[in-house]
Parts: sequence; structure tokens; C-alpha cells
Amino acid sequence: MHPMLSIAVKAARRASNIINRAASNVDLIHVTSKGPADYVSEVDKASEAAIIETLSSSYPSHAFIGEESGNQGDSEYVWIIDPLDGTTNFLHGLPHYAISIALKHRGILTQAVIYDPNRNELFTATRGAGAFLNDRRIRVSRCTKISDSLIGTGFPFREFSSVNRYLAIFHETMKKCAGLRRPGAASLDLAYVASGRYDAFFESGLGIWDIAAGALLIQEAGGICTDWDGEDNFLEKGQIICGNPKVFSQMLNIIRNHPE
Repeated sequence: MHPMLSIAVKAARRASNIINRAASNVDLIHVTSKGPADYVSEVDKASEAAIIETLSSSYPSHAFIGEESGNQGDSEYVWIIDPLDGTTNFLHGLPHYAISIALKHRGILTQAVIYDPNRNELFTATRGAGAFLNDRRIRVSRCTKISDSLIGTGFPFREFSSVNRYLAIFHETMKKCAGLRRPGAASLDLAYVASGRYDAFFESGLGIWDIAAGALLIQEAGGICTDWDGEDNFLEKGQIICGNPKVFSQMLNIIRNHPE
């Protein structure tokens, strides 16, 4: 395992200890609202602090983009952190959430960790070295037809100006695929595309911390990630469509049927 990836795994495991301790007393957790249906808890903040402390103790000159703490530092190495993706699930006791950590070097994603503390599933990738689940190599699915495919999505929840477009895409996808799922943690959705559990995934209105690690996992597992225009700007736009190459292209056609 790459040394930087090892430190990121260590950071994710430290954060998971904080999250697991808090999960048994969810009703005691202090929660504030960042906006409509957008919550942050003291657990998110403690998890992020533990991750940044672990990474910066090994790499004091590196910069950070954290969902809760924002941008810190200036470096050609930038860690992108979602300390608790799926906060709403977590606060309701729904055991589906994850920690996501990615590293960008000179603008290119190079390391990725997504850790699911409920299932003890550790997804990792280093650019050029493949993607793994608990040390076992993973690949995107071999499904070739959208009619046989299981597709993940995320409903709009922060910003509803494009909800009609989303619903039109959702409606066409629902009719054409074998199943559509929305569990509520985008990082895990992307990890599931990388490991072949989903054949494709689409969502918009996401933060860079939601998708950075998952995108590298998918690319290293043989899949494709783009924005909804089929371009490379998914991190900047906060919209993503990804999947194995065959189902990805069929999903992109559906999205193109419903332009803005």
C-alpha cells in the first residue's frame, strides 16, 4: 500500500472510532442546521478534526478541503475530506454512512479511501495501482444492457431549481433499468459502482468531498466518470454520472434526452 494511502486509512479508522462511539447515543448528539435538510453534528466536526490531525502530523505542509472546516493551507497536495457522508442517515440510526478521504496532487486525484464503519468495508485506490475492497481487487460490473442494470442515484435535497429535469431523468431511467436505489451516502454509491454492485450512478448538487475519492475508485476499477455533459468537470460542477463503460453510455444518453 502506498505510504500516503496508509496514513489516510489510519485517519479513516480513527474517525470511525469517534463515529461508532457516538452511534450508540444518537439522541444525545448536538446538531445544527446548515440549511434546509442539511445538517451537521458535533460528530462530523470531531471526525474531521481527527482526520486532519492524523494527516497533518505526517504531512504538515499539505492543504485540506473539509466539508465542515472548508479550505485550509496552500500546497500542491490537497486532501479532500467528508468526515461523515450520510449525516441524516446517521442521525436517524440508519446504518448507512461513510468516511471519504481523497488526495489531489497538482490537480490530479492520486489516493482514495472510503470506509463504511457499519460493514467494516474499506475501499481504497492509488492512481495506476487499481481499486480494492478490504485488500481484494475490485472491478466495475460486466453488465452490458441498461435493462439488466441496477442504478444508484441521489435525490436533490439542497437545491431544487433543477428538480423537474432530475425527475424526468429519474422517470425514464426507472422505466428502462432493472432497479433504482437511493440509500443516501454518495461516497458509498460510488464505491458500489467501483465494486460492481451498481452498474451506474447519477446525481447533481454534490460537494467535491462527496465524489473525489469515489471517482478515483471507479476509474481504477475500469469505469468512467463524467459530469452530465459527458465532460471531465464533475468535481467542479458537483454533478456526476458514472458506471461501467457500456451502461454509462446508455445512462448518459438518457441524461442527454433531458437537457437543461
